[in-house]
Amino acid sequence: MVRLEIENPDNVALFLDLDGTLFDITAVPTGVSVPAGLSATLGQLQRTLQGAVAILTGRRIDEVDRLLAPARLAAAGVHGAELRLEPNGKIEIASAAVPASLVRAVDRLASSIPGVLVEHKGIAITVHYRAVPAMEPLLEAELRGLLDAHDTRLVLSRGRRVLELMPQASTKATALERFMQESAFRGRRPVMIGDDLPDEAALLAAVTLGGTAFKVAGEHFRGGESDFAGPKQVRRWLEDLAMALEP
Repeated sequence: MVRLEIENPDNVALFLDLDGTLFDITAVPTGVSVPAGLSATLGQLQRTLQGAVAILTGRRIDEVDRLLAPARLAAAGVHGAELRLEPNGKIEIASAAVPASLVRAVDRLASSIPGVLVEHKGIAITVHYRAVPAMEPLLEAELRGLLDAHDTRLVLSRGRRVLELMPQASTKATALERFMQESAFRGRRPVMIGDDLPDEAALLAAVTLGGTAFKVAGEHFRGGESDFAGPKQVRRWLEDLAMALEP
């Protein structure tokens, strides 16, 4: 297991992905099971680190709040396109909604392929193909074609059995960098934990800012390039960290 010695908690800021990092991957996003005790652990870390804990996820922030209740944390949703700098602050939206014509086109594409699911996020749209992984090349080609046919500021991003049309100007890295300018995070050493391609930019940003990047094994990070074997090990590490930091 990863060893992270923290002599002074005032020097650390935690940035955590959700699916594949804190949550085990499920067949559909609505099927996620929130592990018992996770909310309490995150709340304890938030208190001990004086608010320097943030969730960076592809999910929307309102969904993060629902899943992690009663814990309420600073968060970046939709891969940084939604941003809430303080736990009880306002949510900033960095992009306009996906054009209705593009939404309809993606829905038609998904409905033509059994097993493909579409998740509407307002400012982004996600296509899940975990049930039919062989369809990835076709879906990627079709979605790129749809983007080319629409005048948008969206880009195609690949995840773990998902393809997402998302705002190009916002990433988890831009979110992490913005958090590090806030008083609760400023002057600390960022520690980012993630499992997927959209996490890579934030992992690099943490290192660039003098912090640490930890990778979780899965379809993206494999074997020797990962630091954690899976979400269960991440959760255990966070529990141990929370206990170690308690006064």
